[in-house]
Amino acid sequence: MTASVDTRLQPQQLRSAFAAHPAGVVAVAADIGGRYVGMVASSFVPVSLDPPLVSVCIQNTSGTWPVLTTSATLGISVLGSHHGDVARSLARRTGDRFENVPTELGPAGAVFIAASPLHLQVAIRDTIAAGDHHIVLLDVLDVRILSDHAPIVFYQSGFHTLRP
Repeated sequence: MTASVDTRLQPQQLRSAFAAHPAGVVAVAADIGGRYVGMVASSFVPVSLDPPLVSVCIQNTSGTWPVLTTSATLGISVLGSHHGDVARSLARRTGDRFENVPTELGPAGAVFIAASPLHLQVAIRDTIAAGDHHIVLLDVLDVRILSDHAPIVFYQSGFHTLRP
């Protein structure tokens, strides 16, 4: 006997299901013509050790991503448990996302969030259309492990900290 599957899932039902999966939070940022441009992503995934690759998923409707793609390199900062305000600031739809956000300028335009547990300097390798998002494959050019702060996670539509 074959079970039938309802393929008419509602967006809100999927959003609730996906919210049940805790995910790390990263900032993706660059200096574009003297202005810091950035966003948060909770779909960061290590992909490969050889060659060193990571990926993020970006909504097709993002107005920030097309601007970031003009940079030779991007900074990815894994946000720590103390970065709740930073994550909320970088997730804003309007205003200066970097207001009161401590940053460090890296090589070739990469921007990093200060006091993050991990900084990755990356360059875009490929972009793959995937429904209402794009999967962006990134070459890892440099890695700096900076602290042992616990990461912040996105879970049930909010930012939370992990306890060891």
